[in-house]
Amino acid sequence: MDEKISLEAITKYADAYGDKVLDGFFASKDKITGQEILTLCNVQQVNLFVARELFKSWKEETKKLQSPYFNYDLPEVKVALENLMGLLSQNISISKLHFAPLLKKAVGHALLAIFDPYDFFSMVITGKDNKLDVAPFKEEIKYLKVNKAPLEKMLQKLEEKGVKEISGNEAFSILDQILEEVSFTPEDVEEYLEKFSAIIPLDANKFFVEKREETPAPVAPHPVVEKKAEPQPAKTKPEPAYAQNKPPVRATVNDMLTRHGRSSLADNFQRIGKIRDSLTINQKFMFTKVLFHGDFEVFSQAIDHLDKMDSKKAAMRYIEEEHAGAWDRDSDEFVEFMELVEKRFN
Repeated sequence: MDEKISLEAITKYADAYGDKVLDGFFASKDKITGQEILTLCNVQQVNLFVARELFKSWKEETKKLQSPYFNYDLPEVKVALENLMGLLSQNISISKLHFAPLLKKAVGHALLAIFDPYDFFSMVITGKDNKLDVAPFKEEIKYLKVNKAPLEKMLQKLEEKGVKEISGNEAFSILDQILEEVSFTPEDVEEYLEKFSAIIPLDANKFFVEKREETPAPVAPHPVVEKKAEPQPAKTKPEPAYAQNKPPVRATVNDMLTRHGRSSLADNFQRIGKIRDSLTINQKFMFTKVLFHGDFEVFSQAIDHLDKMDSKKAAMRYIEEEHAGAWDRDSDEFVEFMELVEKRFN
């Protein structure tokens, strides 16, 4: 299974990189202009994301322009506001205090887009309400220069169909198909590693939480060695049933989890409210392909079903009766999926 991104590590580096850039620029200046923003960092994607944040701030501020005395909906007023925006964009002037959070946020998003595009895609296409509005989505893509091909293809499909709004689930399904069609491979990161490291040394490995870190060596001997030595015959029972394609019983899943050393870690897992809210886009893609035969709708329905259940026992029964019969229980995807179920009911 692919590694999971550490947002904490991303934020930590973004803060350090941002502070270094800020200290360098504002050592001799009090304010930064729009033109200076576009050439501020040696990573152009960072500069573009700062511009994106400014554009978003402007859009939010114009939404607040409502009055019982003035009609802001008049076409002439809207044109005047657009002209004002154009004028202001040529006269940007921001102090270090107000610019710092914009820059650090932009750095964090740039790192995500470069080193973990799948989670970046997730952030872009789901938004706050698990829905995709096509108009803002189109604006978002204008500021993206890294790993943008799948999102451009997605926008093209949505515009061809005349879609203005789509649910997050549908968006994921479309994006999954596109990634298959274009055989998407993230851009090489070496160039970006060099550029970021020129300001602050960057070890991209620190951005990821590897699977082996979740199963420390000391844990394995206890559940695995003792259980293997104990019920030797019990291990032979599930195998004939599985080989004959008979419906597996609940003990089989639990036995497989124990064999992987996962069930003993359940007490150390941080409980999650909903499985869906904890899934990364990478997990959604991999679970769909490996466990649910590429059917995103079936995967999505299974997650919703599990999130509505009130006990681990019921969840295990549902998984075994409805889905797990054809799963490869030695796969990383199976183990990671079951870990999420453990966290949901632990």
